[in-house]
Amino acid sequence: MSTMTIAKSELILGGQKSGKSRRAELLAGRWLAQSPDHSAVMVATARPWDEEMRERIRRHQQDRAERLPGMATVEEPVQLAQALIQHSAPNTLVVVDCLTLWLTNLLMPAPGLELKDPAQAAREQAGLLVKAVAAAPGPLVLVGNEIGLGVIPLGRETRAFVDALGLLNQQVAAACERVTLMAAGLPLTLKAPL
Repeated sequence: MSTMTIAKSELILGGQKSGKSRRAELLAGRWLAQSPDHSAVMVATARPWDEEMRERIRRHQQDRAERLPGMATVEEPVQLAQALIQHSAPNTLVVVDCLTLWLTNLLMPAPGLELKDPAQAAREQAGLLVKAVAAAPGPLVLVGNEIGLGVIPLGRETRAFVDALGLLNQQVAAACERVTLMAAGLPLTLKAPL
């Protein structure tokens, strides 16, 4: 893959199975190989809400452990800005996978975890996330879906989610040094470091 240098912060966008997570793992592997003093942390945002999702998470964990045995994993489905503040360090690359599931957790919380105003909470958390990205002392790689390229979705809630994700992607892209769009496993640089 081209542009495999480590940026201070990189947002990787794309559709499902476009190669987003694989690129993030390749960047983490490159970071780990650069120095024995380097470490890498995966901040996973998925919640295991059903059996299929539990199996998917288990498979991802197993595959990642085989490909990147030196990468630690932290699960944080909601307090993402706090996780970045806690784990970012000059010698630690932090991968967030993924922003789309994180936003889902905020806007459509699991039963028992409902928020008073999910849309307001999502806007507040997005603001905190952007500040954490800008202040991070170490490199960041954030993964998210680009879902606004298809037909206009049916249903008010679905359209609201697509709108919210599009706005989140714009905010995070503005805060990141590099933005990469993945399609068919190939990276297209949308924004490069100056």
